[in-house]
Amino acid sequence: MRPLSGLLIVSAALAAPLAAAAAPPPSPSASHPLLGIWILSIPQLGCSETYHFRGDGTTLVKSAAEVSESEFTVAEKPSAKGFYKLEDRVVKDNGKQDCSGEVMQIGTRATNYLRFHPSGARFVMCREESMEACIGPFERMPAQGI
Repeated sequence: MRPLSGLLIVSAALAAPLAAAAAPPPSPSASHPLLGIWILSIPQLGCSETYHFRGDGTTLVKSAAEVSESEFTVAEKPSAKGFYKLEDRVVKDNGKQDCSGEVMQIGTRATNYLRFHPSGARFVMCREESMEACIGPFERMPAQGI
């Protein structure tokens, strides 16, 4: 009897981290400034991208012919430097090219930092907590599906 109970304890201990790894990321609060639909215009490519950050912690992105979905986590409050940390992992993609001609790979992870305009109607996305390497502005759109 003892070896079996020990095996069950070891099995449960090994399964716990796997269950935690499979858990969906925590959802942002309903009042988070990121939630909603945002447009990033890229005039030099003659293209725009639409990002729908949803309250369940998923994002739907349309960029040229590409449609992708990701899971994200975002800091609830900005850092002392005024940036929200955003972590993202692509979970679905239609395999078509985005505005830059690239095809997004499922499983791709990214960490970026968002800086919102005081109006809440715009933000820039940066590689670090600095305005040195950013894209944008992303502009808020009225609440409608994409």
